[in-house]
Amino acid sequence: MEFLWNDGGRAASGFVGLAGDCVTRAIAIATGTSYRDVYRELGEVSNKTPRNGVCTSHSKSYLKQLDWQYTPGRGRRFTADSLPQGIVIVHLEMPERRRHGHFCCVIDHVIHDTWNPSEETDYIVAGFWTCVATASDTTLPRVAPGSSQNAEQVTTQKEFDKILHRLRALDGTANNHASTEGEKRNALRMMQNLMLRHNLSREDISDDDNVESVCFTRRACPVNGRRACSWEKELAAYLVAEIFPMTSWYFSAKGNRTLFWFYGPREDVQNGITLFRELLLTIATSARLQYGGYARGSGASYAEGYVRGLPRHHSPHDENGNAPSAVASETALVQTRTMAVHDAARKWLKLECGVSIVTVHGSGRNQHDPDAANRGKRHGAKHDVTAENGRKRIGLS
Repeated sequence: MEFLWNDGGRAASGFVGLAGDCVTRAIAIATGTSYRDVYRELGEVSNKTPRNGVCTSHSKSYLKQLDWQYTPGRGRRFTADSLPQGIVIVHLEMPERRRHGHFCCVIDHVIHDTWNPSEETDYIVAGFWTCVATASDTTLPRVAPGSSQNAEQVTTQKEFDKILHRLRALDGTANNHASTEGEKRNALRMMQNLMLRHNLSREDISDDDNVESVCFTRRACPVNGRRACSWEKELAAYLVAEIFPMTSWYFSAKGNRTLFWFYGPREDVQNGITLFRELLLTIATSARLQYGGYARGSGASYAEGYVRGLPRHHSPHDENGNAPSAVASETALVQTRTMAVHDAARKWLKLECGVSIVTVHGSGRNQHDPDAANRGKRHGAKHDVTAENGRKRIGLS
């Protein structure tokens, strides 16, 4: 199914950090209501923060109040044919994972979410909601995260931003070693009162090195064959190491295909998967034209050599082989932030998609052709790998 990234206005509402907020997000997108208002109202219904998910019974009760009608899914596959046209809030389940359900909004068979659940073929439709009201009686839908707001929403958002700013200031006072014990106690008491009143948690106000504000996503690129070629894996590793270092990848087998999954910051993932598909096609076509194939024998050796010959990033060094102190310091900061983003992305993947990454080691390949590999390496070295939002080279002026 077609996919459009949409966080329901979460980032625009000032919320940061990781959250299992698919229910809040789907309802905000479908109803056109601000994320902040849906978040608050779901918290009142469930009597707890909806940041870490909402029970199906509470979401059903909330949607019923809004005149949305529920239809059982009867275990149908999550496809366009299983849903009606218009605006639909879908409840998805995995039969093999009882505790991992997911809510998403589908508008005219286009998925509006932060990742594409239709790429997970194990999902089935547990049920879905459609709006009983006519278009003239509602403000549906919020098509994109940057949709315009009316004057009342803007005013309320400004007030909410002031609350978040106040909470962060109080948090700074409570953690400041120069503050007295009385000032710390007063700051913590005021923070607790504000968070209880507005149904917020500490994760909503944390903003460490801007990592908590990163918008994550996950996309899949299917390739033929249940067993991926070693050069295809090396190509994915090359892209995340050399071109899009903020992203990560893994692979899984589904039927007679292998899925290469890329996850991380939204724009990097979108640009990375586009470049991955382009390079896959280029290398496979070149190997097929010269050796009749790319999966085994000389064709696979050529493809492996091609990937290993692609341009690599090298940090600038002085004549003695040591990096200048200013460049070394900047490189260290970049690496630190990269590691922080990777860690946050893995946590997001586990929380949002229910996926835990496991490292595996494969075996070597027979029928290696060194001549074909060297030829591929020469051709790969001539390939100009350029991508939008790729790695920013650190150099001396």
